[in-house]
Amino acid sequence: MMVIRPIRANDYPALYQMAVESGHGFTSLPVNEELLMRKISRSMASFNKTVSSPGDEGYLFVLEDTSSGQVCGTSALEAAVGLEDAFYHYHLGKVVHSSKTLGVYKTVDILTLCNDYTGVSELCTLFLRPPFRQKFNGRLLSKMRFLFLAEFAERFSDKIIAELRGVSDAQGNSPFWQWLQAHFFSVDFPTADYLTGIGQKEFIAELMPKYPIYVSLLSKAAQQVIGQVHEQTRPALALLESEGFSCRGYVDIFDAGPTVEARISQIRAIRDSQRLQVRIAEATGSGEAYMICNTTLSEFRACWAELQPQANSTEISIPAELATALQVNAGEWVRISKL
Repeated sequence: MMVIRPIRANDYPALYQMAVESGHGFTSLPVNEELLMRKISRSMASFNKTVSSPGDEGYLFVLEDTSSGQVCGTSALEAAVGLEDAFYHYHLGKVVHSSKTLGVYKTVDILTLCNDYTGVSELCTLFLRPPFRQKFNGRLLSKMRFLFLAEFAERFSDKIIAELRGVSDAQGNSPFWQWLQAHFFSVDFPTADYLTGIGQKEFIAELMPKYPIYVSLLSKAAQQVIGQVHEQTRPALALLESEGFSCRGYVDIFDAGPTVEARISQIRAIRDSQRLQVRIAEATGSGEAYMICNTTLSEFRACWAELQPQANSTEISIPAELATALQVNAGEWVRISKL
């Protein structure tokens, strides 16, 4: 059975391997032993911390195949970004150049460096190893975070974002960054991305242009990728859009990939989720695919299963095997939402 759980210290080798496999442009999984160990320690502390409002907490989950014990994916939640380090974006806006005397009226797209998302929560670090990209594994790994948000709402902002990987080639070259590099920086995209991933962001404030950039001045290649996602990221974008996320004109400062946002209360999986008491019973036939999680913070568990919730009932029948995987007993509470 595939089970989501909080990361543990002994998951480090698997997390490092996933960092290697994730490749260029995956800022939140840099191939750096010290940083990855720090991520694990911070996550373990966050799951055991008493919280009444969002702060500098990060929750890192892994997807485990319980039959083999193999860790095959990871995803994470940040409670509030930008509280310790500045959290940068470009905002795509417009300025108007007009002259009644000359009969000229022209709108021009501009990119403005900003920190507008400071304090909001973030979906991040989603990676599923290629051999396990089948059935509902990817959906579970991504969407189970909505169950966690619903169950522990006091730990998060009322708005959440997700930064999506922008366009780059197999060598990690970004058309957008190549233009910035030529005019303002002397480091390539993989290096800049890696430095950000390990927390060395000072160079952004020091070297990034302080004034709005006229999009028309960028190379054609750079203009064409603004707000576009990497080919491998299209399924993730489609999934988030189906849950109610949308782009408000914010893009990544390195590869110009889009950032999408949503109010937590308006996310479909959260809005439609139910909190029900467990009844242990043998499965009576196939149902619909649901995500299901327990309601325990430090021992959080989530799976997907075919369930048959009854209308207007406060209980849900689940087989003993699923109850064991979720670490719940009869009479205890779970949260479910359609997958």
